Amino acid sequence: MKEPYPHAMMPRANHDERAREQITASFKIHMEDHVYPVNGEVFERRTRPAFLRQNKREPETRHDVRKAMTSEPFYQMWSAIARTLQEQLWDNVGECVQRQLPELIEKAKVGNRKVGSLMLNPGMEIPRYNADIDIHCMPGGYHTELCEDDVFAGALYDRGGYFYALPLMGAKAHEVAQGKNDSLISRAGMNVIAFVRQEWPDLKVKRILDIGCTAGASTSPYVAAFPDAEIHAIDIAAPQLRYGHARAQALDLPIHFSQQNGERTNFPDGYFDLVVSHGLFHETSAKAARAIFKETRRLLKPGGVTMHSDPQFSDGLTPHDSFMNDWDTHYNNEPFWGTLHDRSPAAWLTEAGYDRSSVRSVWTKRNPRGIAEFVPAGIESRITGAQLFGAGK
Repeated sequence: MKEPYPHAMMPRANHDERAREQITASFKIHMEDHVYPVNGEVFERRTRPAFLRQNKREPETRHDVRKAMTSEPFYQMWSAIARTLQEQLWDNVGECVQRQLPELIEKAKVGNRKVGSLMLNPGMEIPRYNADIDIHCMPGGYHTELCEDDVFAGALYDRGGYFYALPLMGAKAHEVAQGKNDSLISRAGMNVIAFVRQEWPDLKVKRILDIGCTAGASTSPYVAAFPDAEIHAIDIAAPQLRYGHARAQALDLPIHFSQQNGERTNFPDGYFDLVVSHGLFHETSAKAARAIFKETRRLLKPGGVTMHSDPQFSDGLTPHDSFMNDWDTHYNNEPFWGTLHDRSPAAWLTEAGYDRSSVRSVWTKRNPRGIAEFVPAGIESRITGAQLFGAGK
C-alpha cells in the first residue's frame, strides 16, 4: 500500500514503523477480500436455517441475526481479528507520531506565511458523547491533549485514518493513485461536492461550513471545488484543529478553523450557502444530532443546501447486511452507530424543519474508472460503505 500523501505536517514513518503499518494494512485487506465475505456463507448455510428451525420464522432484523451469528465460531474468529487489527493499527501509528511529536508541534505553530485562520476556545466543555469514548478505538479519542500546543490526536487521525479507511477497499486499495485526495476521508468531501452539483446545479456557493472537520482532510476538496468561497471548518477538539490548520497552511488552503460545537455555533442566521459534514452523525448522540440538524437549517440562507456523508443507514439493507454493517456499534467503540442507522434521513431532516420534497438520500459506489456514482438508497441491498443525505432550504 502506498504511503499517505506526504505534505509537510504528515508524520513520516521510519523503516520499522512502515513495515508494521504495511503488515497490518495488508492483513486488513486480506480480511476484507477473503474472510469477511465468508460470514455471509456461514449465515446462509448454517445460521439462517438453524434460526428458522428454532423460531419458525425468518430473521427479520439485524438484532435477530446478531443473536444467532455471535455464537458462530467463524464469526467470532473474524470479529476478534478485526478488533485486534484496529488496536494494532492505532498502536503502530501512535508510536510513529509520538516519536515526532515535538517536531510536529513546532511545525504547527503559525509562521509568517499564514493562510486561513485558527480560533480555539480553551473553556469549551467537551460533550460527554465524545469525551467519554475513544471513538473507533483511537487512543484518547479526538480531543485528548497530552501537552501544551498538542497536535497528537490530529496527526494520529491524519496518518492513521489513511491506513484505517483505505484497506476497506480490499485489494483495490493498491490501485489508488498517489495524490492529495488518496484517502476515503478526502473522498467523502469529493463525493458530497459531486452530488450537490448534480442535484443543485444552480447553487451559488459563497460560504461553506464543515461541521466536525477533525484534521481537515474532508474539508480540503472544497477549496479547489469552490475557489472563491469562504470556507469554515469547526470541531470540538483543539489538537485536531491545531494540526488541521497547520496541515492547511502546508497545502496552501485558506480554511478558517474554529473550536465550536455544531449543536450551537456563533455564526449568524443565514450565513452559509452550503453546510456539510463527513462521518459526524454516527459518532454523535441522537439528542445532539437533532440539535445539529436544526442548527444547519438556522445557518443556511434561503436556497442553501445541507449535505452529509456517513456510513449507511439500515433502511434498504437485508437483515444480514444490516448486522454486518453494525459491527462497529458493538466492537469498535461506536455506540451511536446503530442509533443513527435505525432512523431515516427524511425523518431526521423533516424533524429539523426541512421540506420532505427537498430531501435527498443516496448510496455511493465507485465505477471501474474510480468515479463516484450515486444510487437511490434501498433499491438493492449492498454495503457500499457510504450514504449521502441532505436537503435544501
